[in-house]
Amino acid sequence: MIKGIGLGNWLMQEGYMFKFKLARSPKQIEALFARLVGEEAATRFWERYRDSYIAEDDIRLIARAGFNTIRVPLHYALFMAGDEPARFEGSGYRLLDRLIGWCRDAGLKVIIDLHAAPGGQTGVNHDDGPGFPLVFYVPKYREQTVQLWRHLAERYHDEAAVLGYDLLNEPISPYLDTDYLNARLEPLYREIVGAIRAVDPDHPVFLAGAQWSSNFTVFGRPFAPNMAYTYHEFWSSTRRDAIQKYIDFSNRYDVPVFLGESGELNDAWNQAFRSLHERVGIGWSFWTYKNQDSTSSVVSIVPPPGWETIVAAADTPPERWSDATLPSRAAAQATLEAYLEAIKLRHATIRGSYLVSLGLTPPPE
Repeated sequence: MIKGIGLGNWLMQEGYMFKFKLARSPKQIEALFARLVGEEAATRFWERYRDSYIAEDDIRLIARAGFNTIRVPLHYALFMAGDEPARFEGSGYRLLDRLIGWCRDAGLKVIIDLHAAPGGQTGVNHDDGPGFPLVFYVPKYREQTVQLWRHLAERYHDEAAVLGYDLLNEPISPYLDTDYLNARLEPLYREIVGAIRAVDPDHPVFLAGAQWSSNFTVFGRPFAPNMAYTYHEFWSSTRRDAIQKYIDFSNRYDVPVFLGESGELNDAWNQAFRSLHERVGIGWSFWTYKNQDSTSSVVSIVPPPGWETIVAAADTPPERWSDATLPSRAAAQATLEAYLEAIKLRHATIRGSYLVSLGLTPPPE
């Protein structure tokens, strides 16, 4: 039984976890910070951010609490450089290797999740694309996605701490041409799985449904062995009818299904929805481990003094950025420095009731 937690906002930033309403995607957030403190200082900030947001003490806490799995979202740009042909290089490899090593030592498994594919797979901010899932439209992006997965599978094919590969996070939002796009999801999965199996015959692959990982009608009979299917459900009923369609799919084809993301409501809902899945034998991974000023995460970051000025800048349209509308460079730099301290576990708040709602053990006071 998978009992997992997602490492949101680490290798794939999402604006709402900074409390931003307008700057939502990684590109928008990075452009904002570069404007506030300059390109060089912003680059150094992100290097330190990724080194600090998830550290070894975070992994030890996750293991002590009783989780057995971590789902780690990736942004392709940390693992690929160039365009045609792409080079498989970037700071992401060091960080992911380090994480896997910590998890191996702690007895945790890792699900590698491609949260932002080349060109985007969802069509909204959290795939960092242009607003359309271009991986389904542009052959270059499709090929890059397939080759990235082949490269990752080749790198980790004999790594026992890796549980499996979650191929595309929440593909195809419901706001787009779903009739055209839905028919193209399983064929893309076939290509990716074929590339993975050429170098890694053993690790399971997880196939997410369309429309926020909720629509399994896009799938036919499983086309390969050793596959699982993953869905995301937030704020739904906690009765069995909320997940019956996934149970039916699992029974029809004798394949495992997995709740890949859920939560972000309250402890009572978490407890009821988690218990429902355990009663029917479905593993889960809640979202997310660390968030800012949150009661629905394992760890809550306390925003530093001055953070409201960063939020105000993020919520100002870029065409209105000026010395009059933004904090001074020195003030912004000081606030971002303070934020780099605030994200460390020793300065954050551990939400014991959240862990209890997941049937886990909060650390001693």
